[in-house]
Amino acid sequence: MTRPKLQVALDILELHRAAQIAREAVAGGADWIEVGTPLIKSEGMAAVRELREAFPDHEIVADMKIADTGTMEVEMAARAGASIVCVLADADDTVIAESVRAARLYGVRIMADLINVADPVRRAQELEGLGVDIVNAHVGIDQQMIGKSSVDLLRSIAGEVSIPLAVAGGLDASTAAQAVAAGADIVIVGGWIVKARDVEGSAQKIRAALDDPSLVPPEKKSLDEEIRALLTAVSAPNVTDAMHRKGAMNGLFPLTMGVKAVGPAVTVQTFGGDWAKPVEAIDLCRPGDILVINNDGRTEIAPWGELATHSAKNQGISGVVIDGAVRDVDDIRAMKYPLFARACVPNAGEAKGFGEINAEITCCGQQVRPGDWIIADESGAVVIPKERAYEVARRALEVKKMEDRVREEIERGSTLAQVQELYKWEKR
Repeated sequence: MTRPKLQVALDILELHRAAQIAREAVAGGADWIEVGTPLIKSEGMAAVRELREAFPDHEIVADMKIADTGTMEVEMAARAGASIVCVLADADDTVIAESVRAARLYGVRIMADLINVADPVRRAQELEGLGVDIVNAHVGIDQQMIGKSSVDLLRSIAGEVSIPLAVAGGLDASTAAQAVAAGADIVIVGGWIVKARDVEGSAQKIRAALDDPSLVPPEKKSLDEEIRALLTAVSAPNVTDAMHRKGAMNGLFPLTMGVKAVGPAVTVQTFGGDWAKPVEAIDLCRPGDILVINNDGRTEIAPWGELATHSAKNQGISGVVIDGAVRDVDDIRAMKYPLFARACVPNAGEAKGFGEINAEITCCGQQVRPGDWIIADESGAVVIPKERAYEVARRALEVKKMEDRVREEIERGSTLAQVQELYKWEKR
């Protein structure tokens, strides 16, 4: 078997950052350098020219995503220095054919991107007949966020065409190894390398996985386990960024610093410090749940205290969020338990039993339904609709990875304004 090629996808906006990341990725074992679509849209053919000049001995892939004017766009990329030009697989056959003809004229190759193609096997066979050089089994980032797999797409195509197969979309060391086992000739990795603090080290891990796929056994988790693992790895600000600045509860503060809670909500509506329903709800919680309590907006009387916290901790409840007050603060802090409230008061209400458990409630300005996911840390608490929990968790991880890379560049001496090129992107 020919050694699989590792292609690093530079899907960022800033050319100076892309060039530095490419240098580090090549040092870590990347073979091909992709000028990603966002970079081409941001910087134009200057990005292709600069990377060709910096890497004269490497394949430079221009991800043009050509949908029309095949000859013009292939010529543009080829003359700028690209050796492989990407077209959309669902473009009209005439566009594909013209792109192939132009590629032959300029001595470059055509890679067809199967993103969003309805029948990828049939289309891959048609593309081979049209003269395309490489077919890319690509699942786009928005599709990845809802759980679609590029490796599954690759498996459906492997053996159906005789031209080289590339694979792209959300790949890390484990899934890159699976892709090679499934028949990939070119493995395209973006965020896992480009957004890493240690780009060279991340590229080395991918390279090792491609060279010996048996080194990275695939992990199998349930959907809830995946969601929990993803949210545990990120922060509440990462999550609200991923939700376009939505979902944050207002007015909360963490009772204990340095703790974090992640889990699906069990909701409680109570009134005026009535602690019966909040305490009864503890018995209905599964380990890892978060208890979310609406105290009817009352902050002068508490429905929760130390004994309830002991009970919740013993039950394995991940944390408690209260739109209202809490008492016994010193004891709860000594437990290092994740509890978030709007006020601290010494007095409790009476256990009268008014209210409901596992009904839709409003908590600190946010709608919360049973099963919605909550992430709470020192920055506050965020509600994630349960039907979007996996998607949002995946997007939040991408936010974190991007911030990790920016943090690394700042620590190397840049500034946030310089890294993000804020002056260039200011509204005019």
